[in-house]
Amino acid sequence: MVEVTESFVDSLAPNSAAAKNGRDLVKKNKLSGLSKSEDGVLLFGNCAGSGASGYSCSADFKEGDTPVFRCNCPSRQFPCKHGLALLYAYAGGQTFSVAEVPADLEAKREKAEQRSAKKAAQAEAAISGEAEVKPKKVNKSALAKKIKAQLQGLDMLEKLVLSLIRGGLGTVDKRSLAGIRDGVKELGNSYLPGAQNELRALSIHLEAALAGSGNQEADYTAAIEQLLLIGALIRKGRPYLEAKLEDPELKPDTETAIEEWLGHAWQLSELQAHGLLRQNREMIQLSFISHDDKSRGEFVDIGYWMELENGEIHRTFNYRPYKAAKYIKEEDSFFDAVTAQELYIYPGTFNRRVRMENPSFAPVEERHRTKVREAAEISIADAVKKVRNELKNPLGNKSPVVLVHAKSIQETEDGGLALLDRAGGKLQLDDHAGGWKSTLHLLRILPKAELEDAAFLLLLRHDPGQFRLVAQPLSIIHETHITRLLY
Repeated sequence: MVEVTESFVDSLAPNSAAAKNGRDLVKKNKLSGLSKSEDGVLLFGNCAGSGASGYSCSADFKEGDTPVFRCNCPSRQFPCKHGLALLYAYAGGQTFSVAEVPADLEAKREKAEQRSAKKAAQAEAAISGEAEVKPKKVNKSALAKKIKAQLQGLDMLEKLVLSLIRGGLGTVDKRSLAGIRDGVKELGNSYLPGAQNELRALSIHLEAALAGSGNQEADYTAAIEQLLLIGALIRKGRPYLEAKLEDPELKPDTETAIEEWLGHAWQLSELQAHGLLRQNREMIQLSFISHDDKSRGEFVDIGYWMELENGEIHRTFNYRPYKAAKYIKEEDSFFDAVTAQELYIYPGTFNRRVRMENPSFAPVEERHRTKVREAAEISIADAVKKVRNELKNPLGNKSPVVLVHAKSIQETEDGGLALLDRAGGKLQLDDHAGGWKSTLHLLRILPKAELEDAAFLLLLRHDPGQFRLVAQPLSIIHETHITRLLY
């Protein structure tokens, strides 16, 4: 069982208010019947609440370092303040007497253990190829109805886009923006959340350009990029949906993210059935970004991780819709090495999304950093070629992340900074526009030795205004340490 400290409990809280409320319950002596199982991995007790009987809460460390919380309160937060209070009391040194686990709680633990064992067996069978993958039953009439609604949504979207192109973005006015917003609402009824988000992003760029309060040229350029993306989604989405309508049993595309663009929410069982599951994979987080995505109406937490076995750089996503943000735990930077018993790989092309299940943690060692450095691209030209190929894909990752080995960082003639590889290749460094935090200035205050013979994690994006790739440094990996510029 992991050492339970106040800092550890803080990290589990969904937000600062939940952590404060949990501490307050301890201070006000609201807890009673503090107990633990004989093996010490289960903590349980009661907490006084608004009702006469109070609430029963527990924290179970049987499955690993991350506890399973259970509470019979009606709170939508997870973990709730009662479960946090239980751990704060334990971290504070309060006495937990050894007691027999209540029958109802033991029954829940046994069911959870059975599910975990069954899931592990299925995962192992899937990896070894011994599993018999049963085709998912398809409600053909419901699927056909959904696909027809999606095709109608794409037709509406195409008419809207063509109208904007024929009229020219310079003619967009408040009335045109109102029509785009109506289109956004209509797509919400067409099972096309991906297209809805991109159309909303288009309206945001055009609204900013119409207001004229910022860089109008950049706003119109961003709007043009959105139109190109939406056009690509229509061109690729329509034949894909038509093929599914003709053959409901058609195997989904697992090589690209087209299903996700069209609104499909992948279940872990589906990923497993399609061979997108890896076991016992060691992972290191290299960088972390949290930003406000207005087009989605969500706060998005992105972690960039390297899978040490093959050097692939993946992404983890945590979405927190505005209306429910206070109920969802915000992700944070992670500084330990993680071994994921199950690593689910989502369909995609570059920096694919992953989800880790049943993780265990250990301090980062030199061998971890060595593997990361060995996976770095030696040639800037090779790295840029891979990125350009991805950017050519209209529905690909528009902000790919690569790891490049640098001989040094040099100042350019115009006062900027460039990364120099061993062969003399150069890559201009700069900060991204559009809400990303600045990191370039941090390179100027680091010692020169920190910028030599190091692996740089770079986020690249095409800058249409300058007609070049912009590379923003996120982290620097040395043999002895990792310097994070964003965390």
